[in-house]
Amino acid sequence: MTQQDAAPGSGTHDGGQGDGPVPALRVEGLSRHFGSLKAVEDVSFKVRPGSRHAVIGPNGAGKSTLFALTAGALRATAGRVWLHGDDVTSLTEHARARRGLVRTFQHSSLFLRATARENVLLAVQRRHGVQAQPWRAVTRRSALVREADEVLDRLLLSHRSGQLAGALSHGERRQLEVAVALAAAPSVLLLDEPAAGMSPADTHAFQEIVLGLPPELTVLLVEHDLDLVFGVADHVTVLHLGRHLLTGLPAEVRASDEVQHAYLGAEDTSALFFEEQE
Repeated sequence: MTQQDAAPGSGTHDGGQGDGPVPALRVEGLSRHFGSLKAVEDVSFKVRPGSRHAVIGPNGAGKSTLFALTAGALRATAGRVWLHGDDVTSLTEHARARRGLVRTFQHSSLFLRATARENVLLAVQRRHGVQAQPWRAVTRRSALVREADEVLDRLLLSHRSGQLAGALSHGERRQLEVAVALAAAPSVLLLDEPAAGMSPADTHAFQEIVLGLPPELTVLLVEHDLDLVFGVADHVTVLHLGRHLLTGLPAEVRASDEVQHAYLGAEDTSALFFEEQE
């Protein structure tokens, strides 16, 4: 049976199509139609293992829809999603998460009346298959608590571990959401507009956190803040009107006439990209 003959989501292994290492994540011909509206149309790109890969595009480009299709929150009209060479197209979002594809959300999904530690601890507990219990019973599980505290420390939130999530600043909540995602031990982390609503100072701090994530972790982020994107990404995919426009190195994206026109409808990118300081 050829790869083309296999049913989507059948577990068929994609050996990287002879192009070297198997991509951590690959979308192929991905489309999503809402009636006559083609929100995403025939989008394909690969994300290398350990990459910090960003998806950008003007408003209405289809970024959020593509993200939802990749995570499994939306069913694709056409196309496939491959995770470490395995076709996961037919799997639900939860099933993909169990295989290592974990996402954050644009809007807070935290338990605001629980502490930062308890939020992360619940994620650790779910991953280990520990039955849900009242907070006090859970916190007695010292090994799980240590694991949760290690994640909080990585996200620079150790000093806030005992604070209710609802009492954290907006930037700290976004950090906590990433901590909860990391507690699931993903191999591919999807960050959905992580800097939305952040102050410049919080965004800079978040950039340092992303740069400090384990090098073996693959990160795909959808983001409007281009300073953050070009501060962390080693590859960038550009969407425009639901279609793939370009995937390349940050320097290639900066220099692309197509990207300039997609964002500004003009040749001048001075309002788009800040030049990197030497």
